[in-house]
Amino acid sequence: MRIKELYNSAVRRLVAADISDPQLEVAVLLGHILDMDRAQLFLAAEQDVPRPQTDSFEKILQRRLHREPTAYILGECEFWSLPFRVTHDVLIPRPETEFLLEMTLQKVRSGKDVSPGPVLDLCTGSGVIAIVLALEMEQWPEIYGTDYSMQALRVAQANAVMHGVAERVRYINSDLFSAFGPGARFGLIVSNPPYVEQEMIKTGDKGATAVLQPEIVEHEPHLALDGGKQGLEVIERIAAGIPGVLKPGGWFFMEIGAGQAEFVMELFQALSCFDAMHIYHDYGGQPRIFQARRQGVGFASSKVKVAHG
Repeated sequence: MRIKELYNSAVRRLVAADISDPQLEVAVLLGHILDMDRAQLFLAAEQDVPRPQTDSFEKILQRRLHREPTAYILGECEFWSLPFRVTHDVLIPRPETEFLLEMTLQKVRSGKDVSPGPVLDLCTGSGVIAIVLALEMEQWPEIYGTDYSMQALRVAQANAVMHGVAERVRYINSDLFSAFGPGARFGLIVSNPPYVEQEMIKTGDKGATAVLQPEIVEHEPHLALDGGKQGLEVIERIAAGIPGVLKPGGWFFMEIGAGQAEFVMELFQALSCFDAMHIYHDYGGQPRIFQARRQGVGFASSKVKVAHG
C-alpha cells in the first residue's frame, strides 16, 4: 500500500471515530513509523510502505482508535518547545501549564519583591515545571519536585536526566508537604495540583456520566486529576500547609480549574498571611493562575530539611 493510501484510509477511520484533528494525528503516527515529518510524507506520497511497517502502523492506529492519547502511544510529548517523556503514570502536560510557567517566570525575572530561596514544584508529575524552571533560571541551584506517586517521580527523574538538570532538581516522594521537616522554607512554590471535580471523572460504574474526553478519563492517571467533590480538596490542603513552608516574601503560583477562582481567592484571603493575590486569565479568557505572596520580609536562603522515616 502506498503512503497516500495508508494516510487517507487512516484519516477516514479517525473521522468515523470522532477524533479531533485526524489529519494531524495520522501524520504524527504514520510519520513516527516511517521516520518522516509531515512534509516528507507528502513528498513521498506515492512510495510503497513495506508490510512490517504497515502492520506496525495498524497497531498504533488501533490504540488511537481506542482513544489512547497520541503522547502515550509515542511515549513523548512536546512542552515548552522541548520533548518530554510521558507514560500512563503522569498527566500529559498542557498549554495551561505553560501559561503557569509564563506567569511565574514573568514575576521572577522582574526582580521586583522576589525573595531568594529554594524552589518547590508541588505535585510535579512528569517534572516539566521543575525542569523548565531549572533551564530558564540557571541561578537557582536548589529546586525540588514532589509527588505522591513513585511511578510519576521515575518519569520526572528520567526527564531531568534527558535535559541535563538532574544534579539541580531533586525529586521527593511526598504527600504534599509531608516530606519536609521543621524549618523548611521555600522562596517560590509552583503547583499544578489535582483540581478536577470527582463527578467529572468517569469511574466505569454503571450510570456514570463521562464529562471529560475518553482520552482523559480512560487513560490519564486519576490520582493526578481527582480534586475531590468540587475539585478543591487538594487545594484546601495546600492552603492549610503552605504557610509553614513558604518563607516571608516568597511567592506561590497555582493552576486552577474553571469556576474555582472566587473560592481560591477567598480561601487565601482568610489566611491573612498573604498579599499580592491575583488571578490571571489564560489566552482563552478563563481564570487559570492564582498568585499570592507570603507577607513579610524575606531572609537569606537556607537548606531545605527533608524529613526521614
